[in-house]
Amino acid sequence: MLEISPLRATIVTGQLRCFDHYRIMKSSQALAAFAALSQETRLAIFRLLIRDGSDGLPAGEIASRLVVQPSTLSFHVAALERAGLVTSRRLQRQIFYAPNFEDIRGLVTFLLEDCCGGRPEICADIFSDIQASCGPSCETASAAAPRKSAR
Repeated sequence: MLEISPLRATIVTGQLRCFDHYRIMKSSQALAAFAALSQETRLAIFRLLIRDGSDGLPAGEIASRLVVQPSTLSFHVAALERAGLVTSRRLQRQIFYAPNFEDIRGLVTFLLEDCCGGRPEICADIFSDIQASCGPSCETASAAAPRKSAR
């Protein structure tokens, strides 16, 4: 689980309010996530899991779809788990891996924390482009993912 620090007060005027209810991760946690994603196989695993949604996929199916040996997959998924980008759960004899949308949201928030500089028209297109690119699956994942409470 990510340690979180208080989000600097970000009040954006107008119709777009960026990240006013979120907490953000520390720089070291963001660096760990980026390091995990900086390897080709890990990035492919992450993108596959994001595409598939919040239910996740069994390890064998991930390995098959990406043409990766199971031992290699385990190594790479472990790095993604340590970085907080994916979660795992055991169901009988299978291990399912799923994107950790709560921590991914924290990473995106970290990246865009200072976006706009009080001018929502600058970053409004970013959010509409993201939502348009993933359609209803984003809304489902966003609604299903629990949000961190203020501490």
